[in-house]
Amino acid sequence: MTTTEKRTFTVPSKAAVSENNQAIFNTLQKSLGFVPNLYAYFAKNETALGDYLALQNRKSSLRAKEREVINLVTSQINGCRYCQSAHTVIGKMTGFTDEQILEIRKGSASFDSKLDALAKFTAAVVENRGRASEESKAMFFEAGYTEAHMIDVVIVIGDKIISNYLHNLTGFEIDFPLADNI
Repeated sequence: MTTTEKRTFTVPSKAAVSENNQAIFNTLQKSLGFVPNLYAYFAKNETALGDYLALQNRKSSLRAKEREVINLVTSQINGCRYCQSAHTVIGKMTGFTDEQILEIRKGSASFDSKLDALAKFTAAVVENRGRASEESKAMFFEAGYTEAHMIDVVIVIGDKIISNYLHNLTGFEIDFPLADNI
C-alpha cells in the first residue's frame, strides 16, 4: 500500500476479539439488542471497549437529556456522522423531537432555556478547545448549572470526542438510521 492509497478499516466479528471482549459483546447484545459498530471497533484493543463503556456509564450530575444535548452538539461540531446518527436515535428515546434534535445539533435549544444555555456552552467549549467565552460560561451558570455540572460536561465532551475522532479516522459502517445532513 502506498501512502496515497485509502486504508479500509473493518469492524471485527465477535469471534475475532478476545474472550473478555466477547463477554462484553454478549452483555451489549442482551441490553441493546445488537453490538453497535463503534463498540465492536473498540474491541480491536484488549482494554479499550471496557474502558470506554466505564467512562460512558459513569455516574453523572447531568440528566440523560442533558448528556444527549452535549453528545449531539459535540458530534455536529466534530462532523461525526456515526455519532450524529446514533445520538439522533438516543435523543428521540430521551424525548426530543426530530426538530429539536436538529436545533440542538446547530448549538441551541430555544424550546428550553436551561438546555439552550447548555447547548451554547457545549458549542463554545468544543469550538474553542476548552476556552469558552465568559458570556457562554455566565449563561451556563445563570441557567442553574454548577461547577460540578461543568466538570461532567467536559467529561461527556471528552467521551464524545473519543468516539467522534475514532469514527472520523476510520469511517466504518454506520449501523444506525443515517441522521439528516445540516
